[in-house]
Amino acid sequence: MLLEGVEEVGDAATELQVSNNKLADIEAALTSQKSEYDRIRKLNAELEEKLEASEIQIKGQSAEYRSLLQQKDVEISHLKARHSGLLEEVQNLPAMLPVTTSASTATASSVSSYMSRPSGSHQGFHGDEMDLSDVIWSQQEINRLSAEVMRLEAEAAHWRRMSQASTAATAGNGDQGEVLKLQRTIKELREEMSREVDEHQHELAALQDAQRQKMADVTRRHREDLAEYEERIEELEERNHGGGPSTSPSDASELHQLQKAISSLQETAGQREKQLAELSAGLEEAQAKQASLQLEKDEVQEENTELLQNYTRLQASVTELQTRVQEQEGKSLQKAQLDHEIQVLRKSLAAAEIEIEGLKNMAGAESKEEVEHADILELNTIIETLRQEKEVLEQEKLIIQERLEEQSVSNDEAESGDTESLEALKAELERRDNSLRNTQEERDTLMSELEELDRQNQEATQHMISVKEQLSGQLREAEAELTGLTAELNATKDQKRTLEQELETQKEKASQSAFTLNDLHMGKQELELRVKDLKDKLGQAQEQSREARREITELQRTLQEREEQLSFAKTQLDQSGERGSEAQGTEEKLAGKEGELSELRRELDEIRCSHEKTLSEDYELKMENRRLKVETEQAVGHAEELAKQIKESQAALNRTLREKETRIEALKLEKSQLEGELEQAERTLAEQGKQFQQTIEELTRARSLDASTLQTEHERAIKLNQEKDIEIAQLKRDVEQAASDHRDTNEMLSITVAGQKQLTDLLQEKDVFVDTLKQNALDLQKEMEDSILVVTKESDALKRAVEEKDKQLGCMKEKNSHLKEEIDRLRDQQSRPQPLSEPRTLDIITELETEITQLRSSRSCLEEEVQTLRRTMEELQASLLLSQQSLQAQQTELEQTHARQQQTTLNYDRLIHARDEEISSLQRTVEQLSGSQVRDLPPVQGEVILQEEKTQTLSQESGNEKHDLSKVDIERLVSGIKEKETEISLLNEKNLSLTRQLDQLVVSRDEVGKLSQMILQKDLEIQALHARMSLVAGGGHSQDVMFLQQQLQAYAVEREQVLGVLNEKTRENSQLRSDYHRLMDIMAGKEAALSKLQQENQRLSNMSDPSGSQEMFKETIQNLSRIIREKDIEIDALTQKCQTLVTVLQSSAGESGGGSGGVSSNQFEELLQERDSLKQQVITTVKNMQHESAQLQEELIKLQGQVSADSDCSSKLSVDYAGLIQSYERKESRLGSLSQELAQVQQTITQLSTTKDVLLVKLDSVALAPDVAGAPAGGASLAAGAPVDQTSLTANHEKLREEIVQLRIQLAEKENAIKTLQENNHRLSNAACATESEQRSHAGEARLVRERLEALQRSVREKDLLIKTKGDQLSHVSETLRNRENDNEVLKQAVTNLKERALILEMDGKKLKEENELVASRSREKESEFRALQETNMQVSLLLREKEFELSAVSEKSATVERMLKDKEQGKSGELNQLLNELKSMQEKAFAFQQERDQMMMALKQKQMETTAVHTELQHVRDKEQRLNLELDRLRNHLLEIEDSYTREAVSAEDRETELRRRVALLDEKLATSSSAVENASQQASMQVESLQEQLTGVVKQRDEALIRLRTSQEQVNQYAVSLSNLQMVLEQFQQEEKAMYSAELDMYKRERDEWKRKALRLEDQASALQINLDEANAALESASRLTDQLDLNEEQIHELKNQVEIRQEMLEEAQRKLMNLLNSTEGKIDKVLMRNLFLGYFHTPKTKRADVLRLMGSVLGLSREDVDKMLGEDGGHGVTGWVSNWLGGRGAQSVPNTPQRPTSGAGLNSSFSEMFVKFLEIESTPSLPAAKLPAHDIKALGAPPPRRTGSAASSGAAGGAALPKRPGESNPFLAPRSAAVPLVAGSSSGGSGSHLLMKPICDALPTFTPVPVSSEASAGSVLKDLLKQ
Repeated sequence: MLLEGVEEVGDAATELQVSNNKLADIEAALTSQKSEYDRIRKLNAELEEKLEASEIQIKGQSAEYRSLLQQKDVEISHLKARHSGLLEEVQNLPAMLPVTTSASTATASSVSSYMSRPSGSHQGFHGDEMDLSDVIWSQQEINRLSAEVMRLEAEAAHWRRMSQASTAATAGNGDQGEVLKLQRTIKELREEMSREVDEHQHELAALQDAQRQKMADVTRRHREDLAEYEERIEELEERNHGGGPSTSPSDASELHQLQKAISSLQETAGQREKQLAELSAGLEEAQAKQASLQLEKDEVQEENTELLQNYTRLQASVTELQTRVQEQEGKSLQKAQLDHEIQVLRKSLAAAEIEIEGLKNMAGAESKEEVEHADILELNTIIETLRQEKEVLEQEKLIIQERLEEQSVSNDEAESGDTESLEALKAELERRDNSLRNTQEERDTLMSELEELDRQNQEATQHMISVKEQLSGQLREAEAELTGLTAELNATKDQKRTLEQELETQKEKASQSAFTLNDLHMGKQELELRVKDLKDKLGQAQEQSREARREITELQRTLQEREEQLSFAKTQLDQSGERGSEAQGTEEKLAGKEGELSELRRELDEIRCSHEKTLSEDYELKMENRRLKVETEQAVGHAEELAKQIKESQAALNRTLREKETRIEALKLEKSQLEGELEQAERTLAEQGKQFQQTIEELTRARSLDASTLQTEHERAIKLNQEKDIEIAQLKRDVEQAASDHRDTNEMLSITVAGQKQLTDLLQEKDVFVDTLKQNALDLQKEMEDSILVVTKESDALKRAVEEKDKQLGCMKEKNSHLKEEIDRLRDQQSRPQPLSEPRTLDIITELETEITQLRSSRSCLEEEVQTLRRTMEELQASLLLSQQSLQAQQTELEQTHARQQQTTLNYDRLIHARDEEISSLQRTVEQLSGSQVRDLPPVQGEVILQEEKTQTLSQESGNEKHDLSKVDIERLVSGIKEKETEISLLNEKNLSLTRQLDQLVVSRDEVGKLSQMILQKDLEIQALHARMSLVAGGGHSQDVMFLQQQLQAYAVEREQVLGVLNEKTRENSQLRSDYHRLMDIMAGKEAALSKLQQENQRLSNMSDPSGSQEMFKETIQNLSRIIREKDIEIDALTQKCQTLVTVLQSSAGESGGGSGGVSSNQFEELLQERDSLKQQVITTVKNMQHESAQLQEELIKLQGQVSADSDCSSKLSVDYAGLIQSYERKESRLGSLSQELAQVQQTITQLSTTKDVLLVKLDSVALAPDVAGAPAGGASLAAGAPVDQTSLTANHEKLREEIVQLRIQLAEKENAIKTLQENNHRLSNAACATESEQRSHAGEARLVRERLEALQRSVREKDLLIKTKGDQLSHVSETLRNRENDNEVLKQAVTNLKERALILEMDGKKLKEENELVASRSREKESEFRALQETNMQVSLLLREKEFELSAVSEKSATVERMLKDKEQGKSGELNQLLNELKSMQEKAFAFQQERDQMMMALKQKQMETTAVHTELQHVRDKEQRLNLELDRLRNHLLEIEDSYTREAVSAEDRETELRRRVALLDEKLATSSSAVENASQQASMQVESLQEQLTGVVKQRDEALIRLRTSQEQVNQYAVSLSNLQMVLEQFQQEEKAMYSAELDMYKRERDEWKRKALRLEDQASALQINLDEANAALESASRLTDQLDLNEEQIHELKNQVEIRQEMLEEAQRKLMNLLNSTEGKIDKVLMRNLFLGYFHTPKTKRADVLRLMGSVLGLSREDVDKMLGEDGGHGVTGWVSNWLGGRGAQSVPNTPQRPTSGAGLNSSFSEMFVKFLEIESTPSLPAAKLPAHDIKALGAPPPRRTGSAASSGAAGGAALPKRPGESNPFLAPRSAAVPLVAGSSSGGSGSHLLMKPICDALPTFTPVPVSSEASAGSVLKDLLKQ
């Protein structure tokens, strides 16, 4: 017992290790499942790319259909032209009719009558709407019939395919039955075809009759009109001859009216012709006018732009003039107010004469100049001087008033002295009055001159306004001309439209008539062909059946392709509509952008004009400032010179100071004040000079006076001198005061200058601040770049991890696919020998489904993990900021928690040690108690203790490690607190360490909880041991010891589990940390990308700086052009990449299943890297294909030889058949003689009825003779042919036995048919008696025919086998061709997609160009500002020079003034006046020279600026032209490429269309020839047809059973899908609950371990099964070699077929030419043939189909189908058939009743086949997914099922269940793929002879090719190479 326990302990340890290993394996499997999920996601993305490629393909096909539409339009135009020609011929026909008249008057009248009638006849012919409707209806019928032909051909191909499958599956017995069945179906198809051809011919005959009748009516009307006119003319002539000169006035008036009518009609006809010629000439003129008008429009637009520019400039100048005129008007009003003040001052203005004269001269000189921009400035200065004069006059008035008061005081004092002085003063006053009058007159003249100037100003403004009005009038006239021209254009366009509509109507009519003619000719040719085919119909029946089979298969394929193209075209039309709306939107956007561009240009022009205005205003202000500064300096100089006018100057200075204090900012007011001071100083100078002159004159007068007076005067003069000395002293003081005031003013000016300097400093400081801001922005960008680098690193790490997981998932998915393939193969192998092994496959499927559900759950888990990782990434990003704030608090909390953790861990360690000691002591006691029994227990204890010690040491080590880690972190944090300078750089590291510590804290808390649980368990164990000690003391030691040992083992296992859990948690923590690091790297990468973007923005902003001028922009433009070139290169590379990607996607197999998700960028980059290698591989595959094409050509040559041999055999058979045809012709001659006899008797209705009965009897006897004589003929043939060929007899016996068995089985069903046949026999027995001799001869001929038919059937079987083999090979070749065509179309679509992407990139490039242009415009604005600053600097330098010049002039003036003062003291007054005058003139000249120089400098500057601006604009325009030229060339090349592609597609479509038409024509001919032969052969093979019908019923039953099975299987698939979705939902809910239940994690892991154990066992079983199947996979290598050989043969066949297509194209063109000649030569020749066909068609058709013939006749006669059906629905005697029978002889009651077809035979077959065909087309039209990706070494052997059957079925089922929720009753049988619906291997359960032919699998005899899987990293060529190497 003890030994067993020990062994169990060891086994438990090994089991624990095994379980751990299994857990590790399961985790690895989980990771592989994750990689599988990633690979599935990639496949999803690839499928989405394929969807995009299919959309591109649809776009290309829509383009092809557009080109086809254009071709059809061209054909319609040609037909319309032909129609117009035919109309002209029709109009010329009546004119060609011979009209015999007797006199010239008659001919004239006939001509006039005809000229008057053509409109009516024309209307009668063309206005008939029934003609058009009939033609349209016939065209619709033709289209419908062609569609029916296509459908019937498809059905024939379907039955041929079924026959091929059945011949391969069931050998021997089923072969003859299938042949008979196919013959039956072919016969039905040909009957339908012939019936439809007859209907079409009858309709054509009716249309031709109607046309002929209409023509006859028209000609009859025309002839009647001509006859009437001739009669009237003859009557008029008779009256003229009879009456002679005495003709009545009424006759004369009638003659006159007739002549007038004739002349008017002739005139109208001529006018019509002239109008037509004029209209054509007018059209040409209108086109020429349109071109000239376009040119004129362009010229007018250019003139408009120039006029608008001139207009804006003139408007600006007008506004300036208006403002200045308003200012001048205000100033003139002020002058008018000052008039009365000037009148008051008349007495004191004598001294101002010289000054006024100077001013007058200046005003005159200025008024003589032209009124221009500079003159207006001078006018402003004059007006301001006049204003200042007013102020000076006011001041002078005050001064003169004061002087008058002083003079009155002095006069009062001097009155007593002398009266003479009074008289002198009176005279002086009178003289002053005179001078005042003069000054008043001069003032009036000045006022008049001012008024003239105002008038000139007004005239200039009026001139400007008139110019503006003229320009606006010209604009209006130009607009009116434009509107007129547009109206004319619209009128011409309307005329053109009407003419085009007329032309179109004419062309339509012509095309309709041409259609009818073509149809008639085709009907004639078809009738001729039918006549020829009826002669040799029996010989060609077998050949035509073989050819029909082969060609119907081809036509079915073409039909499938056409239907696929139609489906594509529908989707493409929808997309084209959307694209049209998108194109309209883009056009509207372009128009909006053009409007915005024009608005921007207009705004630029306005800004330029305003810029010029501001420059001119700045220039004026600067000139005024300069002049004001010069004048202020002059005024300062005068103030220093003048001493006597200090009071006035003081007052003026005080006033100016006050004004400066209040209005420093207003420069104009300051200017006016300074000018006033200047004028005042000049006037005071003049007044002082005049006062000096007065004093000199007074002194001269005083000499002449007496001594007394002299004495008194001397005394007075002394007094005056004293007073003057006092005044001079006072004046000196005032001068000093004025000098001080002047200094103050200078200081004020210096203060203002300093303020301006401060402003400039402020501006400079702002610039510096802006630079600092830029630097800060750069620093911020750098920081952002650093952060983005970190994020990008994390993202790269995450991407690498994702790539690794993707690779793992791919590996796992490949393994899963291999396993699925092996399971499928096993299932197939099991289903072949023993069909009872299907439950095993079902179990495997269920297991796979459970695995799929688990995989999906793991995928959802992985998705949730990814989402949680993303959320954690975002939370970490958010917590980065928070962690920086809460770092200190966390550090303190960390220290506290570490202390607590250490305490708790120490306490728990102590408790664990104590418990372990207790357990060990208890174990020792147990050992002592069971000493003798327990021998091998100490090693177990040792092991247990060792394990416990290991766990304790592990836990202690982990705890110590954690403590050490926490201590290191704390020390690091303490050092970080100490090192505050490096705290910013270490914040991220601290965050990382904090997150790690938090994770460790969480883990430590979990560990504490676990340790506490362990302590509780240990307590429980101790209690249990104590209890057992007590029990052991009582007895039962051995049982307790065993129990304790088991518990110890369980505890050891649990401890190891706990340790494993702890290890897993630590590993998860490490994984989380690595994920965190990766996320941080991603963040760094993103920050780096952000920094790059900011650097780009900074570079753009630096580019927009004014310092880097045009060179910078040139560099940017060059960079942009280089980028565009690189983009073009990238686009080319991308096109190549997309082509290679499309090939790879098509070669790789994608599992079906929806789902969204884009292609990962890593996969795309890998694909781009492998592009070059793929190119090489594609080249090698192309070479291999060429080699294969050569082999295919050789095989085609062999096939052609075999076909020629077959044709030789068929010719021999036709020679043998000629004898039969001759006998048939003899019988036909007899029938013809009978019909001639009948035709003689056809005069009466009774004779017609009797002949009809005879014909019916004859025809029935001919038709049913083989049926009656079938059995004896068969017996005779058997008796005769026994010695000839025993094998054929045995075969016939076997066939007869089979037919007898089938007849017995279906005897109950055939009773009704037998009754009807018996009635027919009873009825026909009377006729048979009359024709027994003919029947005997027929029987002999039938025996011969039977023997020959048997020989022919044997040869046909052999040929059929050969043809089937060759046809299969051809079908494989055509399938490969079709696949390659599809690949080419997909590549074309990819190219178009890439072109669209290139256009998008070009649009982006345009946007970038526009942004660059904006940047360039900003840089230009900065450059203009820079130039303006340079100009201001230049102006400031000029001002400085002028100030220096003015200083020198002022110094000279002061020197001259000092000299003048000295001269004045010496008494040289005259010289002083001369010097003053010279000085003034010099000043004026210098001022004028300065102004002229300044004006010239400013004009030069403006010119330089304009030239620079023009240069920049020119350069900009040149660059724009270059860009536009490049864009134009690129667009031209793009258009050429598109046109080339469209032409190529159109040519290919034409080739396809011609090929299809050729095939349709051949089929029509063959069907027409074979239908007649089959009709005769069908009567002989009626018994075989009945057997075929029985077989068909069995087949229908089998098909229904198979459909029921399919529905049930699909319902099961849907249920599986629903259950899968439910399982997914349940799993998601379980996972959500699982997140909230982390406490129960241990139990969950145990459950998972058990599940994984079960899965591991199941996987081991599967691996053993797969190992067995691995040997079979080696056989797949042989199929690769066969594939290569067959591909070579395919390539050869392709080349040969292309040559044949070219030859057939040439033949077709020759045939079309011949057809056109035939159409032109034979136009209206089909009468009797059509009538005979209408008549004979009724009798040749079987009686069951005669109702259809009557329907056709009714449609030809114009009756509606409802009326015909009503007639047919009534009884035989009352309906249409009764009418025909009465018409032919009244024996309708005895007609043969229609044999009712069994519902199972015909209707069921047709309905089931149509449903099956529609479903087949649905399957084929859905785009099939490529095969799944598989490595090359896992290819199946030949005959194995495709690898993706189960996988795709399951996935599709799931997808169907998820995406398409259905009602429970419905089930679409085509949700599953083809491989799931119909197995490709013959041995499956659904196959067998009992199943339906459609549901039968492809037999082993047919070559089935397994799809060679290609991995995503390799192409088809590399896989082929690998296969060949192996």
